[in-house]
Amino acid sequence: MSFFKSLNVEEEKKEVKIEGEAEKIKCLIIGSGPAGYTAAIYAARANLSPVIIQGQEAGGQLTTTTEVDNFPGYPQGVTGPVLMEDLKAQAERFGTEVRWGEVTSVDFSQKPYKLVIDEKKIIEAQTVIIATGATAKYLGLESEEKFKGGGVSACATCDGFFYKGKTVAVVGGGDTAAEEATYLAGIAGKVYLIIRKSYMRASKAMIARVENTANIEVLYEHNTKEITGTNVVTGATLIKKKGTPEEEEVKIEIDGFFVAIGHRPNSMVFKDYLETDEVGYIKTIPGSSKTKLPGIFAAGDIQDDTYRQAITAAGSGCKAAIDAEKYLSEL
Repeated sequence: MSFFKSLNVEEEKKEVKIEGEAEKIKCLIIGSGPAGYTAAIYAARANLSPVIIQGQEAGGQLTTTTEVDNFPGYPQGVTGPVLMEDLKAQAERFGTEVRWGEVTSVDFSQKPYKLVIDEKKIIEAQTVIIATGATAKYLGLESEEKFKGGGVSACATCDGFFYKGKTVAVVGGGDTAAEEATYLAGIAGKVYLIIRKSYMRASKAMIARVENTANIEVLYEHNTKEITGTNVVTGATLIKKKGTPEEEEVKIEIDGFFVAIGHRPNSMVFKDYLETDEVGYIKTIPGSSKTKLPGIFAAGDIQDDTYRQAITAAGSGCKAAIDAEKYLSEL
């Protein structure tokens, strides 16, 4: 059997020919975060013989998180990497096969659904659970990368607890940034909201919430130049625009730096076949994990732009496995 795909590489068409027999799988799970592993646990217990393709970031976003205090069952807390290893071990205990690799192209035009792994291996799947998550957008600073897990975060509800009574900064000017800032204001002693423009893009209601929160200081027309510290974040250097070409360097002392400029759903490879919103989140039938294609399901942050928590992702992974089992039983 041969399977062909076309890749648009630097605006030039390149045809890749993939040879070999397709491997047939009953339940393929794409992604290895809380949604993917929970789906695998339920699918394995239902005798669906699930196979997980881990993706570029094995374990998902939680592998970059130090302490996780809000996942049930860990009264003393747990680190993100340990939590993901525990979920993986539980999935494997029931017979899940976990593989390295990345889905590089798909053909969902007919059943069985075809997927190509690492541009060379073909899989034909009866059911597919997409749990590829969403990637937080960052500013792209070297210092930002340095302090990930040491004071830099993209999730206030995940990490805000650690900054009780302290001073933090939030970067962003939309609803997400306003929500993060007001949430943190209830925990931290002071919150700087850093906005590069002269206005907020947030809704009027969210702007009013920010303006009516006493311990939020909005810094308009400020860009982050650098996050400073030794082992953990202790400050940030900002550039204030005073008018071209004048600029003023501003230093603030902070204990935490939260980036709230949005997320990028990891859905690009599926967008030709599945319905997404304008950002790229896969649309599912309300109350289920079902997409518009029978036998293809979406779970976790790839379809959730509201909660984006490990526990809600795990819950949606459970739903996806149950939906997949029901689909197969009705064939």
